[in-house]
Amino acid sequence: MLPAGLVSSAVVSASSANLGPGFDSLGLALNLCDEIVVETTDSGLVVEVAGEGAGQVPLGPEHLVVRAIQRGLQAAGVSAAGLVVRCRNDIPHSRGLGSSAAAVVSGLAVVNGLVAQTNSSPLSETKLIQLASEFEGHPDNASAAVLGGAVVSWADHSRGRPVYSAVPLRLHPDIHLFAAVPEERSSTAETRVLLPAQVSHEDARFNISRVALLVVALTQRPDLLVAATEDVLHQPQRAPAMPSSAEYLRLLRRHSVAATLSGAGPSLIALSTEPELPAEAVEYGTANGFIIKKMTVGDGVRWKPGVTVAG
Repeated sequence: MLPAGLVSSAVVSASSANLGPGFDSLGLALNLCDEIVVETTDSGLVVEVAGEGAGQVPLGPEHLVVRAIQRGLQAAGVSAAGLVVRCRNDIPHSRGLGSSAAAVVSGLAVVNGLVAQTNSSPLSETKLIQLASEFEGHPDNASAAVLGGAVVSWADHSRGRPVYSAVPLRLHPDIHLFAAVPEERSSTAETRVLLPAQVSHEDARFNISRVALLVVALTQRPDLLVAATEDVLHQPQRAPAMPSSAEYLRLLRRHSVAATLSGAGPSLIALSTEPELPAEAVEYGTANGFIIKKMTVGDGVRWKPGVTVAG
């Protein structure tokens, strides 16, 4: 049992998954972060949320961060009689920017700051990826949140229970990142049901070629990004559920910007070799309710004993 009075904090980045053809495999951390601070107490549970999700998310044991903390404590072989959990959220919820993965990864990682003050062993990056991906059901956002930067992730189902893994990619320095975030919300669960259970050999071959090309474009040849971010397996199928995002996506790509849905949408992520988006594309997005943010690559999750690791 952990003693009362231990304090730990964690900061975790937003993430964009898929990047077009890399469905459930490619991810990219973004410099938009959530922070949590946890204190052990003698009993009870207090959850406080500021920023995104305040007044909307549950403030009990069903809160996703709390569930992740409990799972992390279990994995570390310790327990806590009571917790105070304070969340400061900057990542928009239900917009395709990895808010749920960030919540899980921060909850798991903050456990490391607690156990670092005892004789228990912290959770490794490999363990964080595994546990977070089990919550998500796929490792793209979770891996990017743990490792930072761009990642390729995969699942091995040969042992019955999925084993999740990821490796980092070194993003080419000439790539500039932009997020276009609408007011409307969506959820992965709602849009995933739009995807067909089977795809044609032709479509599978198309996406395999594009995701292979995308790894090259992200790391060595950013001039190939527009062709490399083409997709036929999930974005066209999701378009009817988010017509504004689909139309803006088409406009950006007509301007030769390598734009894709960010995760399940409705946000978009754009990767460009130009330092700014075309003026017409910015004007259209602003006029149609999108907040356009220039982004940089996010760091991997940071945790430590104490109040803050921000900055």
